[in-house]
Amino acid sequence: MNDNQFKFSNAVIGLPVLFVLFLWIVYWFQIRFDFDFYQNGIYPRDFSGLQGVLFSPFIHENLGHLYNNSIPLLVLLAALQYFYSRQAISVIVYGIIFSGVITWVIGRENYHIGASGLIYVLVSFIFFKGIQTGYYRLVALSLSVILLYGGMIWYVFPDVDATISWEGHLAGFLTGFVLTLFYKTPEYKRAIVYDWQKPDFSPEDDPFMKHFDENGNFVPVEKHVEEDEFILSYFSSDKLINYSVTRSESEDKK
Repeated sequence: MNDNQFKFSNAVIGLPVLFVLFLWIVYWFQIRFDFDFYQNGIYPRDFSGLQGVLFSPFIHENLGHLYNNSIPLLVLLAALQYFYSRQAISVIVYGIIFSGVITWVIGRENYHIGASGLIYVLVSFIFFKGIQTGYYRLVALSLSVILLYGGMIWYVFPDVDATISWEGHLAGFLTGFVLTLFYKTPEYKRAIVYDWQKPDFSPEDDPFMKHFDENGNFVPVEKHVEEDEFILSYFSSDKLINYSVTRSESEDKK
């Protein structure tokens, strides 16, 4: 795997923008025509409340609720599409479904609405998947997500704020983690494999290791590189200095 795996496309901008735009259109219909979409949210352990599994992420209580979900969605959906383009759509779809079902099972008897469950799916997936790959760019992405949204972890616990659906947050967080186990990313193998990491590595054949004795001390080394070039290496008081000297034709005639 190399950095060419990460390719910018229109979907990196288009996916988050269109998704968030749809949320705002739904909210506009809600306030413009006085639609009561709340009853289309998740109502736990009620058969009619199952419709909210699909509809609840697109329903918001007020403008502040919608705004607070829009910004993280723009950032996280763009990151998901750019770094995990093959898994992006599946993570979004299954993230909505499974986090909604879990909320329906464990939630309080009230309507649960909003896209925050999906946000927790994205945060969880991006963080855990990056750590699992071990690839330095994705690990850096994981740490960036935690730096930006790490404080959200407190809202998966009960009684932090009675007005929020901690059940939906917890369901999203668990769903994101499970999806990292389900979706394998073999394309994200470690991009850099050093010689000493290879199973057939032999210290005796390594050019660098030849500068050390069995006690780990630097030793003088003379090594001819080519017919017209040689390296003289010697150990000074604090470091090993390498000189590259090229013979001239006049010196060869002597």
